Amino acid sequence: TFGQSFLFRIFECILKQAEKGRRKSEGRKASVNPDAAAIEQCSMAAMKTILNLVKRHKGGELIGLYSICSAHPIVIEAAMRVALESGQAVLIEATSNQVNQDGGYTGMVPHDFHAFVMAIADKVGLPSDKVWFGGDHLGPNCWQNLTAEEAMARSRVLIESYVEAGFRKIHLDCSMSCADDPFPLGEEASAERAAQLCAVAEATWQRVGGEPPVYVIGTEVPVPGGAQETLHDLHVTMPDAASSTIIAHRKTFRKHGLNAVWPRVIALVVQPGVEFDHHNVIDYLPAEAQALSLFIQDETHLVFEAHSTDYQTPERLNDLVRDHFAILKVGPGLSFALREALWALADIEREWLGQENSSHFKEIVLAVMNDKPGYWKKYYSDPATEHYDLQFSLSDRIRYYWSQPEIRQAQEHMVRNLEQYPPPLALLSQYLPRQYDAIRAGELDNSPHEILLHAVAVVIRQYHSACSAHASCVATAV
Repeated sequence: TFGQSFLFRIFECILKQAEKGRRKSEGRKASVNPDAAAIEQCSMAAMKTILNLVKRHKGGELIGLYSICSAHPIVIEAAMRVALESGQAVLIEATSNQVNQDGGYTGMVPHDFHAFVMAIADKVGLPSDKVWFGGDHLGPNCWQNLTAEEAMARSRVLIESYVEAGFRKIHLDCSMSCADDPFPLGEEASAERAAQLCAVAEATWQRVGGEPPVYVIGTEVPVPGGAQETLHDLHVTMPDAASSTIIAHRKTFRKHGLNAVWPRVIALVVQPGVEFDHHNVIDYLPAEAQALSLFIQDETHLVFEAHSTDYQTPERLNDLVRDHFAILKVGPGLSFALREALWALADIEREWLGQENSSHFKEIVLAVMNDKPGYWKKYYSDPATEHYDLQFSLSDRIRYYWSQPEIRQAQEHMVRNLEQYPPPLALLSQYLPRQYDAIRAGELDNSPHEILLHAVAVVIRQYHSACSAHASCVATAV
């Protein structure tokens, strides 16, 4: 089919290109993208729009920006379709462990990821100037086992390669301790390293052209991608701590001659009191974050960026934007929605075609995960819940396996089966009631690929709604 298999072939092609083009040593300079004009076009309007959005929010307008943190082609396509239907842009972000100069866990360097995403945009029909690229947790995150000097050398190459490839929303995160650092790393040391990387980003965009980047500083607790331990409660960042981070970064930016850059620092990452672990979600409580929300109002060009907002209710997403957590990051929550739909289609296939004629998609996925446990073993430590967690954990470690060849083949087999023998309405109602309603209303085709896209888009539209312009975002006492 042209849908799903097309996207996975793009992914496979990009991976092969990445393997051929990956640098042979860490000291080798990042290659220059031959399509520099296309990259410049993508970034030219984006950052002005983001700066204006922050300005509108600071002026009292209830408006925000959501960021799609996923490399899955179906998730990206769904996000682009939502952007296309709304006439707005989509912000796609890659994390430093996902995409870096060594390939990351996707096998893609930044230029490859850019090309991968733009190929999907071309298929969807989304104009290139409506596709924005961000880099998340850019710093020594992937090289914490090295000395600070070695890790920072690699971080400079990382930043350069991201900006060269057209990424213009840059999260400078140097909060982690390296092998020879004290733990935890002090605020001043973290800010010093962030300023050094900012200088690299500035020099790179001036060399390659395009719009100047915008920056995000700070980090959240706990680590990116959801907590590994069971959560009971969560401490909201104190205003004094947020102020300390801003002051330290402003000071070091000035020290490195980056005064003119500071107005392009648009957001501070803090902990607003939202998180999820394998089985639980901690919801945003406005009263707990009231002091933090009021604090940021005095910063003329800064809003908060909230990570791990996955699984928050639509009402809580609205509350976050209102309280100046105006940039919302989402990733595992989208791939979790995709997994739900895939699992439902597998159940439908089994019921409709029988065990002997089905793709055995679920069984193959779980077999591959058990055969290659590297992405989940240290996270799912309880044998009693291991089988459950492999499938249903909110941290969604299964997302690291979708590109495995055996799983891709099984998924394509299942899709072919359900395209050749479309499932009856009764089974859709049983296993996919929301998509059943959309099919009955004439809003959705009874196609497995369209069903998968719809399932992801349902979650994305919650973020779109929360970030759309409303009347006022002035924080008040709760």
